[in-house]
Amino acid sequence: MKSRTTGAAVVLACVLLAQGTAFANEPIQPVKPARNIDLGLAELGKKLYFDPRLSRSGFISCNSCHNLSMGGTDNIPTSIGHKWQQGPINAPTVLNSSLNIAQFWDGRAADLQEQAAGPIANPKEMAFTHRLTIDVLASIPGYAREFKQVFASDEITIDEVTAAIAEFEKTLVTPNSRFDRWLLGDTNALSAQELAGYTLFKESGCIACHNGEAVGGNSYQKMGVVAPYQAAVDAEGRSAVTGKDSDRFSFKVPTLRNVELTYPYFHDGAANTLGEAVDIMGRLQLGRTFDAGQNASIVAFLKTLTGEQPRLLLPILPPSVDTTPRPVPFD
Repeated sequence: MKSRTTGAAVVLACVLLAQGTAFANEPIQPVKPARNIDLGLAELGKKLYFDPRLSRSGFISCNSCHNLSMGGTDNIPTSIGHKWQQGPINAPTVLNSSLNIAQFWDGRAADLQEQAAGPIANPKEMAFTHRLTIDVLASIPGYAREFKQVFASDEITIDEVTAAIAEFEKTLVTPNSRFDRWLLGDTNALSAQELAGYTLFKESGCIACHNGEAVGGNSYQKMGVVAPYQAAVDAEGRSAVTGKDSDRFSFKVPTLRNVELTYPYFHDGAANTLGEAVDIMGRLQLGRTFDAGQNASIVAFLKTLTGEQPRLLLPILPPSVDTTPRPVPFD
C-alpha cells in the first residue's frame, strides 16, 4: 500500500510539473506584484496623484481621468479637461502602465515620469504650469516637509514631482487574475467556455499583438490592417512622433488586463462593449468574422484578465495642510 501511494504521488508530481512547463510556455505571462518600490516616494506620489491643486482650476487631479475605482480610466470616449474642454483621445488605463513599452497612444513619453509631466501643463487637461505647480506645493507646509524627507532637499522641482507620481503608478499592477491563476497551475480557475475563448484568441492571431505580461502594450500596430478604420477622433498616431508617413494610424497596442473595466474601447472610445470591440478587431485586423458563440467565448476569456484592483485609501493630508480650494480664475 505504501509503495502504491508513493508511486501515485510521483506520477502526480510529474503531471503537475509537465503542466507547469506548459503554462510557462504560454504567450501570456502572469502579472507580477509590484517590487523594488521606494515606499516614501510612492506615498508622496499617491498624495500628488489625488491632489486637484496640481491643476489651474483646483478641481482636476490625475485620478480625474485615470480613476482607480474605474479600472484606471474614466469610462468616457475622451476625457474632460480644463473649462470642460473635451480631450482629443481616449484616456488609457494607468493600471499596469509600468509594463508598457512607452506612454500615451503614440508613445511620445518614454516612461511614466515623462508622461506625468504632460497633463499638468497641457492647456486642455490640467492647464497649469510646472513653475506654478512647484510654487503651490512649496507653499503647503505638509508637502514642503515631505519633499524634504524624501529628497533631502529644501527645493521642490518638477522632476521630483513627476518622479513621485511615477513611483506611485508603478504600484498599480493587478496580479492574481483568474487567468493568471490558471497560468500558475490552477486547472479549475477557468470554465470550458473561457478556455475555448483563449484557444480561439490564440488561433485567430489576436495573440500576435496582445501577448506578454500586460497582454499588449509592447508594440505599435496600424489600426485597420485588412480594412480601414473610420475613427471618431482625428489622431494620426505614431507618425506624430516619428514623422514617418508609414507610422500613420499606428498606435501603441493597449493592454487587455482589466479590459472589462476600461470601456469604451480603442483610441477614439468608439466601441462601447467588449463584444463590439472583438467584432471590429476581428474584421479589421484579422479579416475574420466571429459568429455569436465565438465572440461570446473570446469575451468570456477577456473577462478572466481582471486582476486584483489597487486597494487604496484616499490620502489623509497632514494637519498643517490647508485644504481650502484655491481661488484660481478660469480665464
